[in-house]
Amino acid sequence: MRKKIVAGNWKMNLTLAQGEQLINDILQAGLKLKDGQEVVVATPFPYLVKAKSLLKNNPGFYLAAQNVASEKSGAYTGEVSAEMLKSVGVDYVIIGHSERREYFLESNAALAKKIDLSLANGLKPIFCCGEPLEIRKAETQNDYVAKQLEESLYHLSAEQLKDVVIAYEPIWAIGTGLTASAAQAQDMHAFIRSQIAAKYGREAALHVSILYGGSAKPSNAEELFASPDVDGGLIGGASLVAADFAAIIHKLA
Repeated sequence: MRKKIVAGNWKMNLTLAQGEQLINDILQAGLKLKDGQEVVVATPFPYLVKAKSLLKNNPGFYLAAQNVASEKSGAYTGEVSAEMLKSVGVDYVIIGHSERREYFLESNAALAKKIDLSLANGLKPIFCCGEPLEIRKAETQNDYVAKQLEESLYHLSAEQLKDVVIAYEPIWAIGTGLTASAAQAQDMHAFIRSQIAAKYGREAALHVSILYGGSAKPSNAEELFASPDVDGGLIGGASLVAADFAAIIHKLA
């Protein structure tokens, strides 16, 4: 199991020059990654080639795309295929982010296709799952997340699963004024790991990195990462501030 921190909140933020400055500031922050630790930078599509050139000589730093097409190739104007991403040096791809699910109505079945195409092209998926506020209020979050896992991941073999990262997004605690505690994060991460263990076995479950995709910041990162089933973070707004992002990386044990 590898510890990971993913800068995942670029979304439609920053110009190319601003993004280049952000990456340079992160690389110059004096970070010393330990064995088994990775930092993954997820940029918008137009910045991938430049970001790769900045990251390539820095051990432990990897590049991710924020999305990928659900089709292999063809007449899908505006889409970017897994093959295209691999050809420019992308290592990881975020799949099923809560905003993609909500705004672009991405189904679990469509995400399964994206998972398959990514793996077939040597990309490692960062698969996002998590529940909205009404599900959390109804206390049915476990069933909700279990269905996301089953419908998007459980067709994979145990060998394929080794290249999949899972990111839990407590959607109910993002931009709502509510806060997910470290205990709540640990509870869901432990549940996700138990589901993977039930399907693929304990060894496979221990190998899978499960990241926290809530509002991690320097002030709460250490407590979150101390939880036994929290293997790192898919970082939100703090990833747009080099000093904050570097501080979070320092908290990764």
